[in-house]
Amino acid sequence: MLITFILLYLGLTLLIGWWASRKVTTTQDYVIAGRRLPLLIAASALFATWFGSETILGASAAFVEGGLLGVIEDPFGAALCLILVGMFFARPLYRLNILTFNDFFRIRFGRASELISAFFMIPSYFGWIAAQLVAMAIVFNVLTGLPLSNGILFFTSIVTLYTFIGGMWAVSITDFVQTLMIIGGLLMLAVSLFQDIGGWEPLAKHIEPGFFRFLPDADFNSVVHYISAWITIGLGSIPQQDIFQRVMAAKDERTSVRSGYLSGLMYLTIGFIPLFIGLCAKILYPELQEGDSQLVIPKVVLLHGGLTLQILFFGALLSAILSTTSGAILAPATVIGENLIRPFVKELSDKRLLFWMRISVLFVALCSAVMATINTNIYELVGQSSALSLVSLFVPLTAGLYWKRASKTGTLLSMILGMVVWLWFEWEETTIPSLIYGGLASTLGMVAGSYLFPDDSYANYQKIIAPDS
Repeated sequence: MLITFILLYLGLTLLIGWWASRKVTTTQDYVIAGRRLPLLIAASALFATWFGSETILGASAAFVEGGLLGVIEDPFGAALCLILVGMFFARPLYRLNILTFNDFFRIRFGRASELISAFFMIPSYFGWIAAQLVAMAIVFNVLTGLPLSNGILFFTSIVTLYTFIGGMWAVSITDFVQTLMIIGGLLMLAVSLFQDIGGWEPLAKHIEPGFFRFLPDADFNSVVHYISAWITIGLGSIPQQDIFQRVMAAKDERTSVRSGYLSGLMYLTIGFIPLFIGLCAKILYPELQEGDSQLVIPKVVLLHGGLTLQILFFGALLSAILSTTSGAILAPATVIGENLIRPFVKELSDKRLLFWMRISVLFVALCSAVMATINTNIYELVGQSSALSLVSLFVPLTAGLYWKRASKTGTLLSMILGMVVWLWFEWEETTIPSLIYGGLASTLGMVAGSYLFPDDSYANYQKIIAPDS
């Protein structure tokens, strides 16, 4: 019965994708939903950007093992990212009326920056998407015993199909529906577990001293790792195309900004529910802590809940992961079409560009599915994805928006130096996180390149965005 309801839900998702496809007639419809989303749907889409496998399965396990300090990256860093996007990035980028982050790099710094940023951005999504495919396959494996490789293939087909036909319209509408499922399912499970424990007093007795400590020890390594946890998603995911598309899909500039704030608040509050569930599960079912920690919560639901709870929870879990995966597949596919194909194909019509973006969806999904079969560790896959964009794209984006002196040479040095240094220290495996070295190198490249090789790129940028000023 449970499997039947889950399959019906997946069928409903495909139906929504088909319905949304009728609204897609241009690339703007496909990529940013025609810039027509109201606040609630826009905020729900932003909230659903990452609220998937890492938060529900990964972060809950990290919280049980390491307390509050174990989940700084997610949900705290993720919420920080959404709030910063609303505060500093949504407004100036929305005014440009562009389809990708890489369009901004072209306008501000030229074609070379556009291409390099696209080449760096696209691979960063493969690990993220692979993590979500693995998570869905794990859930189905728990429910049915279906091998992980078969589950990955099945869910790749589902999410690719409705993303292929409906684009951002399908992603946004399903995100809204799935957000309702997420909140309902998680709340019902949390309340049920809390009641079985017996309330706050029995729960508090099982919590070790310092479990809710928020600040690190006052030594260098602890502080550096603490900062790294905050900025991995908190800063690294700001220059990501899936965030950008959701922000640009809002119906106006004000809605775009407010959706960043609202989604950040949603992430910070709703994100604590799976952490609480994981803590309750440790107390009620300590025997489940042995083995793969990613499977604890799904197993608890099967042992603990009745059919209604199981339907709601697994519906919520698959909803969260589908939301994350669909947007993540669409993002690099958009960049491939807009920034890698369009510049090199003369007289490319909007209809033809839309065709190539849909083909790119298939390519991205295939690459991610292959990666998912090679590495099935969700946390590792997600971490690799976030760090890549932090060390190569965050500094150039921020400097391009807020530093007049930022030059083309500084931008290229920032992207390349940050990436090279990060890869080197990934190989060396130092005690200090490699993304710290990469981020510092990216900053140094921007500052040195801009001072040593100044240009008039900012003046040209101003002429493009404000020709009458």
